[in-house]
Amino acid sequence: MASLSIKLVKSLAGRQKNQIKTAKALGLRKIGKTTVQPDNPSTRGKIFKLKHMVEVLNINQS
Repeated sequence: MASLSIKLVKSLAGRQKNQIKTAKALGLRKIGKTTVQPDNPSTRGKIFKLKHMVEVLNINQS
């Protein structure tokens, strides 16, 4: 199954509460931190909410 590497590139300071909670649900707490999450619709929805604050890389696991 494929995974996504998600990196926080912009600060959470001054953001809406739902965006902060979504970032923390993904495991992103500080700028520059990266997490690996499964590629599924739930994760894609969270990324969509934070699309202006994160970088996403596709990781293929064979």
